[in-house]
Amino acid sequence: MRTLVIGDIHGGLKALIQLLKRAEVTNEDNLIFLGDYVDGWSESAQVIQYLIELSEVNTCVFIKGNHDAWCEQWLASEFIDDIWYNHGGKGTLKSYNGFSKAQKNEHLDFFEAMPVYHLDSEQRLFVHAGFRSVHGVEKEFDVRGFYFDRTLWEMALTMDTRINKDSTLYPKRLKHYSEIYIGHTPTLNFKKTEPMNAVNVWNVDTGAAFTGKLSAIDIDSKEIFQSDVVKDLYPNELGRNKG
Repeated sequence: MRTLVIGDIHGGLKALIQLLKRAEVTNEDNLIFLGDYVDGWSESAQVIQYLIELSEVNTCVFIKGNHDAWCEQWLASEFIDDIWYNHGGKGTLKSYNGFSKAQKNEHLDFFEAMPVYHLDSEQRLFVHAGFRSVHGVEKEFDVRGFYFDRTLWEMALTMDTRINKDSTLYPKRLKHYSEIYIGHTPTLNFKKTEPMNAVNVWNVDTGAAFTGKLSAIDIDSKEIFQSDVVKDLYPNELGRNKG
């Protein structure tokens, strides 16, 4: 039995199917998804439908990302957030053409059930973007931290690895957890095409929404699995690229 963590999918169903096949996923594997299932490539609604069906045969955890929160808001109220619309929401709306009201309600239930973080028995934390409270995620009172915070990753990147975890200089946010797995901030920003590790933080967003691949990592062995470059699977689309 393995536990695989999967980065931001952003509507790339072809990449997700390819990734799970390359990782040789069976129904005995546990799967933890770090959020942002929608907005980017043309199959956002189809990704959600696929994940719902996947959860019926695999033990899955679906963390909610900022793009998922925007899509959830639209499904619940038909309100279209301007920021969402201009950052992938337009394509997600189009992907729902042909979906019935009952199917949309099923997707809404799926989004509403998503946690904003997951903590396992070995004190490993899984969250979409990060968190701000020095007291840990339980004390994070502003949900936007889970959706948008990049300071956790920035702090981990600049950490002096010579500082011992028992030192008063060691950041309190990092002390609470044995490992932290995040998405949200593409590793392409740092000219890296695979998941990155800094101190005890693992960034699994390898830019599938743009010019990168979709990635998964085995949290025990640290083996990495990847799809093809997602834009090559959707050659007539721009994803979230500006063209």
